Amino acid sequence: MDMNSLKQEVIIYSKEIGIDKIGFTSASNFTELKSRLIRQQELDYQSGFEEPDIEKRVRPELIFDKPQSIISIALAYPSKLKNAPQSTKSERRGIFCRASWGTDYHTVLRNKLQLLEDFIKDKVPGAMAKSMVDTGELSDRAVAERAGIGWSAKNSMIITPEFGSYVYLGDMITNLPFIPDQPMEDQCGTCNKCVDVCPTGALVQGGQLNSKRCIAFLTQTKGFLPDEFRTKIGNRLYGCDTCQTVCPKNKGMDFHFHEEMEPDPEVAKPLLKPLLTISNRDFKETYGYVSGSWRGKKPIQRNAILALAHFKDETSLPELIQIMKEDPRPVLRGTAAWAIGKIGRKQVVSILEEALMNETDEEVRAEIEKGLQFTLEHQ
Repeated sequence: MDMNSLKQEVIIYSKEIGIDKIGFTSASNFTELKSRLIRQQELDYQSGFEEPDIEKRVRPELIFDKPQSIISIALAYPSKLKNAPQSTKSERRGIFCRASWGTDYHTVLRNKLQLLEDFIKDKVPGAMAKSMVDTGELSDRAVAERAGIGWSAKNSMIITPEFGSYVYLGDMITNLPFIPDQPMEDQCGTCNKCVDVCPTGALVQGGQLNSKRCIAFLTQTKGFLPDEFRTKIGNRLYGCDTCQTVCPKNKGMDFHFHEEMEPDPEVAKPLLKPLLTISNRDFKETYGYVSGSWRGKKPIQRNAILALAHFKDETSLPELIQIMKEDPRPVLRGTAAWAIGKIGRKQVVSILEEALMNETDEEVRAEIEKGLQFTLEHQ
């Protein structure tokens, strides 16, 4: 079999099905990644969403029989929201990060990878493949880096010369010995903007991320958000793009190649107050197709409450008071109480005091007391 010819055929076909960039690498162990992952684990910097077994993340033979090579693909996504609705004083809006615009990228990339798998298996009977997007054992970024898709940047993302870091990544392990591509030289140079402006200091140093401080991770958690991060969230409902938007390599990068990735402005930048009372059915119908919905509506609602506190939106007080008094979920009751204190000043003291008398959950009571403390500070 002429592997060079087959590789060229795969590259041509990948363009035909809308894959924006493709690279090939060997299936050898990711030795350098292993030491980084061990260090991340020692420092407790992992989010908990990753594959917990480090060996599986760095040794392809543990997850695939006799692997020979790995194919990495990248799809460029939009960075600018066309016809973006404006936030007004009485109608404040939140924002989903760019990676949650349009159809869930897991679905989009899996479909592309399946087409690529079928093409390869049609060309080579007996060919085997295993594809993964984001939630697989391998590190998509480590594969992409070694396959020459881009370089691993200081913001812990892959930056491509063609599309910046606004790319989704996926990979496929195969039992075919494709000729590997060359990795790319790091092009961040002395630039440190992403590290300097990270709102929570999650980028400890260039290329090292403390996931537990990253807003993209924090917006996906389900419990009470630690106090130190509540005022850092701003109006973010899911994810964070700060380390991408400040990157000079992303200047002017905005690609609208894939119709399924085009965002609905009202979904990408929704009104906050309606989110507080949205039903499960309406949430699923409106937001279920975007990647930012994967944790359900509760984290989004908690973040919406924090966003209203960020805006000091007095028009939201009736809804927040109702949540504090009636919502069955302690996290939302407590977060609402915290926000009421932030927004309401003196006029909400009696409301918070009454809620404190009626509340039995200790964590919620602590949040009500924080709210009351805010009102005292502003008297």
